[in-house]
Amino acid sequence: MIAETVCSAVSVAGLGIAAVTAYRKRFLAAARLAAYSLVPLGLVMTGAVEWVVDTAFSPTAWAGFGVLGAAWLMFMGTRAVERRSGGTRKERRAAKAAARREAVAPAASAPSLGQGTRTATPAAQPKPKPAASEDFSDIEAILKKHGI
Repeated sequence: MIAETVCSAVSVAGLGIAAVTAYRKRFLAAARLAAYSLVPLGLVMTGAVEWVVDTAFSPTAWAGFGVLGAAWLMFMGTRAVERRSGGTRKERRAAKAAARREAVAPAASAPSLGQGTRTATPAAQPKPKPAASEDFSDIEAILKKHGI
């Protein structure tokens, strides 16, 4: 009963402040204040305030919050153990990629399922590395451009 009275008083005070704000020609701020001040009144009318008051003074509700907290701690603990045993994120990604690669035959150019008969194309030959003088030609050009 007291909570409903307090919420109603807060709503009336907020609407009064909104009226003064509107009188000062600040209509957008007044509308925002009116909206905020109607929230407690709406909570009282829907019964949410009564539910919160009943929950706050109920030992069964607090025991339920305790059970929820214990469940949350167990969940987070199992997640932490799972992360520790799984290694780093890179290791988990590497293991996942390795599992995908195992589904394909080692020398196959396409997945072994659903492709029918396809001829394997030879792998591209790696390009020979350029000589050391070719590597520095770009750097020399940049240095000459800047007058060094």
